[in-house]
Amino acid sequence: MINSMAVGGSAGPMIGSEKLVKLSDAAATHLLDLLKKKEYPEGALKVSVVGGGCSGLQYQMELVRGAGPKDILVESRGVRISVDPKSAVFISGSEVDFSTDLLKGGFRVTNPNARATCSCGDSFST
Repeated sequence: MINSMAVGGSAGPMIGSEKLVKLSDAAATHLLDLLKKKEYPEGALKVSVVGGGCSGLQYQMELVRGAGPKDILVESRGVRISVDPKSAVFISGSEVDFSTDLLKGGFRVTNPNARATCSCGDSFST
């Protein structure tokens, strides 16, 4: 899941694999477009898990210029995903999808570690 070598052999993000987190085709296509519009050629989708929401934990996602020095960097379908080590424990094996559905559109995480989710799908518990 994680290669202990930092990028370029220097202090920097560790390299992970799609066993940690991966993207669906739809999510990758949408993210590539967003990163291009933001002019982030080395950009990444930062995925974090924070306390909150109906079920106790919730996902946070944002576009960033690059991975943080302690993050785990995964490439999936041509898109970089940056995950902090604490969040990695909660999202291991997850897939990020994207839908244009009017009611439940946007990015969604399918997480095999979630034992319960709230009805909105934005929070979970393990």
